[in-house]
Amino acid sequence: MTSSAYNGRLTSLSHGGGCGCKIAPGVLSQILQNTSLGNIPAELLAGSDNNEDAAVYQINEHQAIVATTDFFMPIVDDPFQFGRIAATNAISDIYAMGAQPLFALALLGMPINVLPLEVIQKITAGGTSVCAEAGIMVAGGHSIDSVEPIYGLVVIGIVDPKNLKRNTGAQLGDSIILSKPLGVGILSAALKKEQLSEKGYQAMLALTTQLNRPGQALAQMPQVHALTDVTGFGLAGHLLELARGAKLQAAIDWKALPIVEEALELVQQDIFTGASTRNWTSYGNEVSAPNLQNWQRNLLSDPQTSGGLLIACSPAIEEEVLSLLNQQGFMQAHKIGRFIAGSGLSVAV
Repeated sequence: MTSSAYNGRLTSLSHGGGCGCKIAPGVLSQILQNTSLGNIPAELLAGSDNNEDAAVYQINEHQAIVATTDFFMPIVDDPFQFGRIAATNAISDIYAMGAQPLFALALLGMPINVLPLEVIQKITAGGTSVCAEAGIMVAGGHSIDSVEPIYGLVVIGIVDPKNLKRNTGAQLGDSIILSKPLGVGILSAALKKEQLSEKGYQAMLALTTQLNRPGQALAQMPQVHALTDVTGFGLAGHLLELARGAKLQAAIDWKALPIVEEALELVQQDIFTGASTRNWTSYGNEVSAPNLQNWQRNLLSDPQTSGGLLIACSPAIEEEVLSLLNQQGFMQAHKIGRFIAGSGLSVAV
């Protein structure tokens, strides 16, 4: 029998939503600090080092398997859209390595005595629809009866090792390009507070269900040196991963950042997620931005569910990269800075 605890709002059943559910980077680092992979085979081209988007294992000269998993609690109340968003977000890590997705496995945890079965069916249908859009199938999975609703995917992909894009390859002088505007976490916080407009909600859906397909084409460009996607640690957190991997400083211009218009208004009204604060506590000491206001800090650390691609490329192909992104529907892609000598992240306000 279905409990009356379900009021039609999926977000009311979870303590967090989307990539805002992630454990803060500082806490995660402590959890993993004593974890050792032991003897790492040469075939493992990417693992847990530097928080890579996916694991990569080479099987022959021209092929490597790419494997990732991602799951979270509802970021929206519509079950079908929740499924779409979760699936888009999971597949993104394959694209962020420059790989082609092959198939997916579903991860499903649902409060069976709370949610009607038809609601759960809509969640999985949403995920399946996005997989079909990406040209892959859901080939199986695993389910449990859980206290909070959880949905996501394991995604398997393939890449030619010579085209693999890691988050450690940025070079001195590289341009930094961001493919999607920031602010999804702020929009989700406003939705939970019932302060998000219909226009803002539609913008949120459009961004979080836009597949990061350009990653495959970017992988074909030798002068694209590093690639990742912006998710739960916010723009600042993922820029710092690129900077640490390259032993350089990411220098960005605040005025160049693409930001969802309504999110910009909301964050200045002090609407943001708790994950933003946890993120900044973890890495704020690595950010040099003396004139940064609190609301700007909350935007830089805003967790992006199914966020955009973050690209480090030679300035010589900057326009080519932006043109590719525009042609594939990423109309707000923008150069936001460059890599310079030093360490950490600097923000010119």
